[in-house]
Amino acid sequence: MAEEQLQQFLEKVAQLNQLVALIEGNPQLRERLSACSNHLEVVALAADQGLQIGQRWGEPILQTNAAVNNLWASAAPPPGGERVQLLLEGKGLRLELIHSVAASTPPGQWYNQPMGEWVALLTGSAQLRFADEPTARNLGAGDWFWIAPHRCHRVEACSGSGGCLWLTLFIEPKLMAIEQFNP
Repeated sequence: MAEEQLQQFLEKVAQLNQLVALIEGNPQLRERLSACSNHLEVVALAADQGLQIGQRWGEPILQTNAAVNNLWASAAPPPGGERVQLLLEGKGLRLELIHSVAASTPPGQWYNQPMGEWVALLTGSAQLRFADEPTARNLGAGDWFWIAPHRCHRVEACSGSGGCLWLTLFIEPKLMAIEQFNP
């Protein structure tokens, strides 16, 4: 092993040790780690703490965090929580990645948004309830749907462990000619 590779290896071990120390001293961080379901989520959790553990010791150090542009690298929030990441925003449009773990809309609360919302559930499972439907919809990874502006809805439940990743595109009504697009 060349000296440069040895130094990279030792730096990674040092960063991992720092992460362990942070987790041992912070129950909430430990809970977030236990909610991670894959390596990329752990790498993203470490990055939230200013640590870079995703590099293999023989690889060159990246100048950018590759996990930033990976939808599945979203660090899980604590159970009952939600993390929203703005991916793209433009005139009348907003694209978000929402990561929720064992979360639900508070009792009695309904979302009544002025923008239309196209939603895809990328991972996990959830129950979504619309005020104008008698029962909640059971959703699984890959399911998508359209929510017309001002259509009242709420999340009844979503997966625990790794949680749910939702990709949501909000569209202002003036940009839409898709009212008939409500599967």
